[in-house]
Amino acid sequence: MKATGIVRRIDELGRVVIPKEIRRTQRIRQGDALEIFTAGDGQVVFKKYSPLVELGQLSGVYAEVLAKNLGRPVLVCDRDAIVAATGQGKSQTMGREISDGVSKLLAMRAPYLAPEQPSRRLAAFEKGDGVLLCAAPIVVHGDIEGGVLLAGAERDPSPDAETARAVNIAAAFLARWMEE
Repeated sequence: MKATGIVRRIDELGRVVIPKEIRRTQRIRQGDALEIFTAGDGQVVFKKYSPLVELGQLSGVYAEVLAKNLGRPVLVCDRDAIVAATGQGKSQTMGREISDGVSKLLAMRAPYLAPEQPSRRLAAFEKGDGVLLCAAPIVVHGDIEGGVLLAGAERDPSPDAETARAVNIAAAFLARWMEE
């Protein structure tokens, strides 16, 4: 664990403020869930909690089935990074941060279909190549938990309506699964 040199005191209600610099670099936003646990050496650790990571295997299997039906790679992300991926380069895609544009798009709670003009497409990842072709948010109990994404290259054509519908159904299925 990296030392930051920042010290905070616990207030009378047992609260501690996580410094803005750490919240920004770790992409911790107001309302995010944090898992708190202790390490064997007495450390108290705060870790971002993602229910989609808990569903890792299920979301991976569902992404594989959807990818076989659509004939293109499918990604499942939480609010920050890819938690399940299919296709070539799967191991390099897992854990990659989604772009701020994709994060804002998912927060709008509406499905997305890339415009035909390649220059107007959103970057899929924070660093590196790839554009977003189609996306559907995973909304659980009114909160955005992530999304189902189709990423591709700028030269790829926009997906058809059936593909977009399949991505929306996948997001709805994962949302229902998480609610239960």
